Amino acid sequence: IRAQREARSCLPQHLGLDAAHAELLTRHGLRPPSRSADEALLGERDALREELLALRREEWQALHDLLLGGQDDHGEPAMAAIVAAACLGGEHLWRDLGLASRAQLYALLMHNFPQLARRNTQDMRWKKFLYKQLCEQDGGYVCRSPSCEACPTYHDCFGEEQ
Repeated sequence: IRAQREARSCLPQHLGLDAAHAELLTRHGLRPPSRSADEALLGERDALREELLALRREEWQALHDLLLGGQDDHGEPAMAAIVAAACLGGEHLWRDLGLASRAQLYALLMHNFPQLARRNTQDMRWKKFLYKQLCEQDGGYVCRSPSCEACPTYHDCFGEEQ
């Protein structure tokens, strides 16, 4: 929440949640900090991000459902909405969530979506991994290469994120 309020993430104002769920989070002690930047500019940015989320609602829903399917009893269902919204951003997923590192993202995913996260056995970049899971789930065509190891753009999907 802090990263969104400080404009350090791609998340929309309600974090990908509907307004009622976002309000519920704030009532349970997750009050967003006060804004540190120009309110008018942040308001415009939030409105644009909400509009973009609405335009990509089907994609968000598919990601949301994939994430929910990877949860166990310890996962927080609201995190599926938040992570799905962050997947729509243009940076690495950990950055789009406003996290400090990929290690923090790994911990978040393992806690909330362990069944899904454990399937990333080759340490694929998380956003690429999630979209690959969607393609495989729907029987979609993922890549021209017969295997990831034989792919000429292997390093676009695997390796360190900086």
